[in-house]
Amino acid sequence: MSRIFLSSPDVTDLEEQYLVDSIRSGWVAPLGPQVDAFEQEMADRVGAHHAVALNSGTAALHLVLVSWGVGPGDFVPTSTLTFAATANAITYTGATPVFVDSDLSTGNIDPVLLDEIIGKLKAEGKSVPAIVPVDLLGRCADYTAIAAVAAKHGVKVLSDSAESLGARSGDVLAGSFGDAAILSFNGNKIMTTSGGGMVLTADKDLADHVRFLSTQAREPAVHYEHKEIGYNYRLSNLLAGLGRAQLARLDDMIAKRRAHRQMYDDLFAGVPGVEIFQRQGDEHDNCWLTAIVVDSATAEWTTSELSAALAEDNIESRPLWKPMHLQPVFVDHPRSVTGTAEALFGTGLSLPSGSALGPVETTRITSAIQAFFERWS
Repeated sequence: MSRIFLSSPDVTDLEEQYLVDSIRSGWVAPLGPQVDAFEQEMADRVGAHHAVALNSGTAALHLVLVSWGVGPGDFVPTSTLTFAATANAITYTGATPVFVDSDLSTGNIDPVLLDEIIGKLKAEGKSVPAIVPVDLLGRCADYTAIAAVAAKHGVKVLSDSAESLGARSGDVLAGSFGDAAILSFNGNKIMTTSGGGMVLTADKDLADHVRFLSTQAREPAVHYEHKEIGYNYRLSNLLAGLGRAQLARLDDMIAKRRAHRQMYDDLFAGVPGVEIFQRQGDEHDNCWLTAIVVDSATAEWTTSELSAALAEDNIESRPLWKPMHLQPVFVDHPRSVTGTAEALFGTGLSLPSGSALGPVETTRITSAIQAFFERWS
């Protein structure tokens, strides 16, 4: 029985066509016309002035922070409920990530706690040059509240929109919020370039410096000349071709993920103690992953038990992100926590949501969950 993954790549003949065209063009190394076109098309899509395609979302986070001069002695507040890449990129610069807890209904960073921790750090004489809010599972963070906090404290905003391409918060599209934003095109994201990421910004100088650093910081000389430490972070022209095909299909892929969310909503309707995470107000989300939150006392079963039952049918599921402040590598880092992210980690479960899922796979998923209900009852 084949494995059903949370979010496997959704690839069609269109992607194959773009890849073949890229290979036949002779531009098989990093950079090239596909990269240029991909950057422009993505900038147009999200309403950003400048875009720089890189080989990962992590690289995008790292280079923005480096370009802003973030480094040792700096403290950078970020969401605790996120993937490690967010905190890792801050750490690469020598700065210290500061973990901020979540809003219960969305899992995104709590703006009140963010405001309080920045004020506390500054009162202690700490340098806080930037914040990195994260859009969780395809739901944009509260951009309006975060912008007010940033303006109050005079800090830059780097929006980690790795999971939210195609979503919006009011009139603001994911990828266009803040002084800069990043996207990820990892294999499990809403669209993929296999591996890849992008910086988007209205700041031309920032975009130029990120582009410069990403190609080993090579100076414009006939020989190899370097005045700064650079990085080998640029995106392959081949993978940019794949990204262009994926971007052309993005709206359709989002619609399929939204249909899967409705399937789960119908499936769990009336099940005591279970709710679809982020369901309320999700009309502007991209529904990258659909998750449930389970009150085990009411449901009389746990997410671990459902996950184990799905695993028996070779169906992947996964708890929500383990909060960064609980990770052994970051256990001694500063934080402002209330227990919300920890509670979501303990009660939340992400379910298969990819746009590549077809009727055969969704039937297997629903049958497995219904069989679990029957066994448990």
